[in-house]
Amino acid sequence: MLFNSIEFLVFFPIVILVYFLLPHRFRYIWLLIASYYFYMAWNPVFVLLMFASTFISYIGGIFIDKIPLNKVTSEVGGGRKAKNTRKYIAVITILFNITLLFFFKYFYFAVDNINLLLSALHIKLIQPQFNIILPLGISFYTMQIIAYIVDVYRGTNAEKNFIKYALFISFFPKLLAGPIERTTTFLPQLQEKKFFNYDNLKNGLLLMLYGYFLKMVIGDRAAILVNFVFDNYEAYMGLEIFIAVTIYSIQIYADFFGYTCIALGAAQTMGFTLIQNFNHPFFATSVGDYWRRWHRSLSMWLRDYIYFTLGGSRCSKLKKYRNILVTFFVSGSWHGANWTFIVWGMIHGISIVLADIFKPVFQKINTTFNINTQCFSYRLFQIIMAFLIINYSRLFFRAPDIETALIMTKQMFSLWNPWIFFDNSLYNMGLDRKDFWVLCFSIIILFVVSFMQERGVKIREQLSKQNLIFRWIIYWIAIFGILTFGIYGPEYDATQFIYFGF
Repeated sequence: MLFNSIEFLVFFPIVILVYFLLPHRFRYIWLLIASYYFYMAWNPVFVLLMFASTFISYIGGIFIDKIPLNKVTSEVGGGRKAKNTRKYIAVITILFNITLLFFFKYFYFAVDNINLLLSALHIKLIQPQFNIILPLGISFYTMQIIAYIVDVYRGTNAEKNFIKYALFISFFPKLLAGPIERTTTFLPQLQEKKFFNYDNLKNGLLLMLYGYFLKMVIGDRAAILVNFVFDNYEAYMGLEIFIAVTIYSIQIYADFFGYTCIALGAAQTMGFTLIQNFNHPFFATSVGDYWRRWHRSLSMWLRDYIYFTLGGSRCSKLKKYRNILVTFFVSGSWHGANWTFIVWGMIHGISIVLADIFKPVFQKINTTFNINTQCFSYRLFQIIMAFLIINYSRLFFRAPDIETALIMTKQMFSLWNPWIFFDNSLYNMGLDRKDFWVLCFSIIILFVVSFMQERGVKIREQLSKQNLIFRWIIYWIAIFGILTFGIYGPEYDATQFIYFGF
């Protein structure tokens, strides 16, 4: 069930209404039923897979928790054995879930690469006799499960209530594309008595409305241009390629941030708080800063369970750089079973490593030439440089294979053609004049809102202080704007959110 579907617009009000009508002690059961129905609306079979992962990890967490840490650390008999038992249970539980993820997401990728090796050795190729469908959300709920098991292994108490744990895994606003929650932040919210709150309902619905604007007006309209150019890349050169890649960067942000706004808004209407997954990444001053702003729940997961596990920065410079590169290799691999995603991740990792290596050089240059690093112009320069690196990496993220990405790179740098801004070439990239300028105007709105929030303006709070008539004029303008300029209708194949595929 997609957020931008009629089914969800019927499903969601029913969930909220029943949720607040039920006694508190039954609400989490209702949310679990609703969440499983939400997932089953896509493919009923794969709900069994999610249930299996949930059940195995629940049992694993219970068994790990039964061996207390004070027994592990005890020097009197059985400490080593208890520690090993905890570790074995954790490893087996994690491997079970990683195996499922590998089979459904990486099996064909592994077979293709094995076949390349076998072909070079003139050995008969592997030919799978079955088709594999990637279950929606499997990457996200698998990461939550891994985090839970590791946390329990490290000393966090296991959740004893299976239904509450199952809801933590399957809570429908975050199920398909995050944010990647932790039990320590989500499960305590299930213990709270949540009463109907008008402000929560209003602010949640406003956040959802903004999410629909991002998705339907910007994301899906940008997708038309991006898909057209990438499907016909041989016909485009220079700035045309650059514009298409830039629009893709905006598309994926509007699409994913739009999903997150809808998810956070839906949760807020019921009194739940989810992780803020984005913090205006287009204002990042470096690639490292970008990852503190973009998909923050993934960044924190990679930091806590990959980077820190490898040793983090508390080691030699060489090992620190190794840890960074391994972390971004995992990040690239997680995003998709294609070498293009790995190259995308490594561009980010290498950029961060090089920035750290040359940091003393940059500091020396700034001191020598008396460059003011605190002024607006210097920050703007940093934002532009970070954006150019991140934007170029998106070319690999979107291209179907590395060869295509390299060809498009060559075409992008082979011609300087600024005349496209004056000869109507921009309207030959999949969007006509009207839709192109609707997209441009909508992107301006996105950046104005981001800039205001970056400067600390709380827009929903400021809007709530205005007179009733003014507020409702704004609400109806937003609703009619989405209905008028949103991409949907009988001839339109509703685009699923991009991160559903990851």
